[in-house]
Amino acid sequence: MLYSIEDIRYLETAFSRFYDIGAADSGGVTRLGYSREEDEMHALFALMGEELGLEVLHDQAGNTFLSNTKEGEDYYLIGSHLDSVVDGGRYDGVAGILAGLLVMRWLKRDGRLIPARIGAFRCEESSGFGISTLGSSLVTGGHRDEGLSARAGRDGGTLGEIFAEKRFTLNPEPIKGVRRYLELHIEQGRILQDRGQHIGIVSAIAGPRRFNLYLQGKAEHSGATPMTMRHDALCAAAELILEIERIGRDESPRNSVATVGTLSVSPNAINVIPGEARLQVDIRGVETASLDEMERRIKEAGKSISQRRGIGFLKENISDQPPVSLSLAMLEKMDKIVSSLGISRLRMISGAGHDAMQFAKLCDTALIFIPCRDGVSHNKNEYASIEHICEGAGVLYSYLCEECNEL
Repeated sequence: MLYSIEDIRYLETAFSRFYDIGAADSGGVTRLGYSREEDEMHALFALMGEELGLEVLHDQAGNTFLSNTKEGEDYYLIGSHLDSVVDGGRYDGVAGILAGLLVMRWLKRDGRLIPARIGAFRCEESSGFGISTLGSSLVTGGHRDEGLSARAGRDGGTLGEIFAEKRFTLNPEPIKGVRRYLELHIEQGRILQDRGQHIGIVSAIAGPRRFNLYLQGKAEHSGATPMTMRHDALCAAAELILEIERIGRDESPRNSVATVGTLSVSPNAINVIPGEARLQVDIRGVETASLDEMERRIKEAGKSISQRRGIGFLKENISDQPPVSLSLAMLEKMDKIVSSLGISRLRMISGAGHDAMQFAKLCDTALIFIPCRDGVSHNKNEYASIEHICEGAGVLYSYLCEECNEL
């Protein structure tokens, strides 16, 4: 065992200090990107770094770093985030920050002169502005303003206004000096739990494609219009939703998924035949060919169903992020390290997006998962054990020690 009772108590205390920030009456937390609550999380993170004798650094996008490095020295970066979805859980993102704090604590305790930083990246979740991994993408060349200034958040304020108030910039200086990027995250699924494994070693992160599908029928009186004369947009949407599910199932052997996340109906009245329907679709996969096939089939299904029912159909693209493969060399080394530590492990993909996908284009990158109870995430019932966080931190620490012994 790499960790002690003292380490468990340290993380339990650290976790409890974050606990009440953004707490909702429902039992979850809301800490949206670039909100006051996220600011509080970053301020507390900085204080914890000072307590460990680390230097606190902030970049132009508002990201916060705790560093043991000298000026101009290349370093290993352990990253995660501190924001949450609306009424979300307390472990998503925070588990990775806690693991980083423990790694830095061990480096100091053992007198190891390994240059390292923990990075807390802003706005990893898309709940606030409809954009995910914003803080990390801004400093790795992913977003360069491109209309971001006018993007409005849930409270109506724009990114441009918020950045001006906080004295950040949407065109920050790129991050420099990162040797390797490492991230620990809760799995957000139940594969590890169901298979009795403690560590997931991630080989690739699925790329999401999102689009709106509009179905234009005819709103008429629900009592006076015969069934044979209707152009019901909602019935067409029902057919299309089930077809999208079938398409996702067909592509599941290639680790792809398809989801209709929202359905809007107009005029949405009990005595009116639905005249319009909008579906928001999220497809994800680690193979571009599979994503292409799902998108092609969904578009064809929409056209076919609409034509047969005599209604209009329109597809509108929202976003498209390509799948990301992580460093094979780091994956294989991580696999050997976990094996040598006697910890059960599983190679897997990530269906969810993470800051690691932004750093993979900048440097060699590794992402590991720890189990979360019943796979629950983005939910007040989200839970991961402190012992699993300590175990994952031990994997990261062992990686850094072995890597630096080779230099």
